[in-house]
Amino acid sequence: MTRPFTHTLALTLCSTAAFLPTSVRAQVAPSGGIEVATDEARRGLSWSEGRAVLSADAAASLGRIDATARVTTLRNADRHAGADAVVDVMLATGWDLGAVTLRTSATGHLFAGARTGMDYAEIGASARYSYGPARLVGGIEFAPSQDALGGSNVYLYANADAGIPGTPYTLLAGIGHSSGTTTDPLRIQRLRPGGSYTDWRLGVERQQGSLTLGVDYIGTDIARADATGPFADARHSGDRIVARARLGF
Repeated sequence: MTRPFTHTLALTLCSTAAFLPTSVRAQVAPSGGIEVATDEARRGLSWSEGRAVLSADAAASLGRIDATARVTTLRNADRHAGADAVVDVMLATGWDLGAVTLRTSATGHLFAGARTGMDYAEIGASARYSYGPARLVGGIEFAPSQDALGGSNVYLYANADAGIPGTPYTLLAGIGHSSGTTTDPLRIQRLRPGGSYTDWRLGVERQQGSLTLGVDYIGTDIARADATGPFADARHSGDRIVARARLGF
């Protein structure tokens, strides 16, 4: 029987950590934070059925490898078969080429309390360009065909953010497009309700010390009439305003 992608990823993470030299493991410098938000919105879709969520995250560097983990409440979301929470675990590395930074990553999404197998994995690559207070990022996230997704998923995106000089405010903008193949017409609605779609985001953040406050306008071009099935959650795939507050440590 083929081992699920997320199980393979978990074994890889454990094996890598176990065989790291002591000098590399000593370089770990952890950081983290907790966040509350009015919705858990990803790629324009609500993962919490439009309800408020709580999350906690942690990050550390192990030599050239960045490791991050985030736990988020989902509150029995239909999109993820009634899951109570999701744990996102990522390993990434990057290369600085002057003003451009290239980055690759592997991420496992593990769902607690789901009625059926919802775990899946994806890999990503991106390029970031910085100029003064502005940053531009473009990339791709690819989830190979998995039973949990009913096919494959390809996400192309471009994001930008810029700090307003002399103020604690940062402006945010982003656009993305989801597509892929289909093996299960019902399960594929989980991440692509109605088929391929485009999402966008406009937002502003205010940072004061370790506290970050943000407000985002999020939208998609998904037609609710085309988003059907037990995983589509069409009611929560349209435009919305999301407010959030994060305390870092």
